[in-house]
Amino acid sequence: MDASRHRIMLAVLVVFTALSIGACAPVSVAPSFGSPVAPSSEPAAGASLSPAASPSPAFPVTLTDDDGNSVTIPSEPKRIVSLQPATTEILFAVGAGDRVVGKVEDIFPYPPEADGLPVVATYQGVDVEKVVGLEADLVIAGGNEGNPTEDIARLRSFDIPVLVVYPETVDEVLANIGLIGAAVGQDVEAEELVADLRLEIDAITAATADLPRGRVFYEIDATADIYGPADDSFLAEMIGRAGGTPITSGTTEFIPIPLEVLVTADPEIIVLGDAAYGVTPEIVAARPGWAVMTAVKDGAIRPADDVVITRPGPRIALGLADLAKAIHPDIALPTD
Repeated sequence: MDASRHRIMLAVLVVFTALSIGACAPVSVAPSFGSPVAPSSEPAAGASLSPAASPSPAFPVTLTDDDGNSVTIPSEPKRIVSLQPATTEILFAVGAGDRVVGKVEDIFPYPPEADGLPVVATYQGVDVEKVVGLEADLVIAGGNEGNPTEDIARLRSFDIPVLVVYPETVDEVLANIGLIGAAVGQDVEAEELVADLRLEIDAITAATADLPRGRVFYEIDATADIYGPADDSFLAEMIGRAGGTPITSGTTEFIPIPLEVLVTADPEIIVLGDAAYGVTPEIVAARPGWAVMTAVKDGAIRPADDVVITRPGPRIALGLADLAKAIHPDIALPTD
């Protein structure tokens, strides 16, 4: 898969439909403006834990995943397969990395210890036979076709517990960390991680609350068509929390944004999520038709680390800080 197609496929997975949080409404390129809501500290309903998390839960344990499935895990998993990059990171972060025996393809693998694990899936599908051959006793998959529904069904036909996660908001990312921790018997470690992340996220959100909220276009890809965040998406929420007013696609669907519509929205700041693929401020400024935008005229075109910003895992606070600094370069964050 070439780099352009890979990042578009990755964007489809990370630009979730979600509530936009962060004391601002998105600047939509169609007339659909979201209403701001206060950040919630409650776990998402779709990522509930059953039973409630407690130290070293006895197995079997039954959990409700983000698809609403009741998943029973008969004993503490010893051979775990992760079918999303974020869940791989979560498993290592909560102390279960030594039990991960297979993972999804990831061109930006993290942590480094996960790099040599057998690859059992790509963004096109899952090698079910390979997962079965690894004698997996737990699979953690991505919802909303992050992994094909038919592949998940096939895995379950082999009596392998499959937990599906699909966080649509920052709060749901944190809830999923707790859910995965409970699934692998690392609930205490997961709760501690969530508590730390919530403190960092809340501190960054508070630090940007009173700053000017410029119109921000986060460029996911512009190799051919122009892609940015969808309305009410996870990425739009991150921009809001980082102190910007997100320019979105005008729909909750992940669709290209016409250049003339982006020009009308007139971003004051352009954040280059595609910087890792060689896109530079100079390249953007030289594009036909882009010179009229305020961000281009002011030189406010700033690279950012797309992986940590858009990957819904344990580096989410680091991503939010990186995004806040791209929007407000002079900001001093408490997390620094």
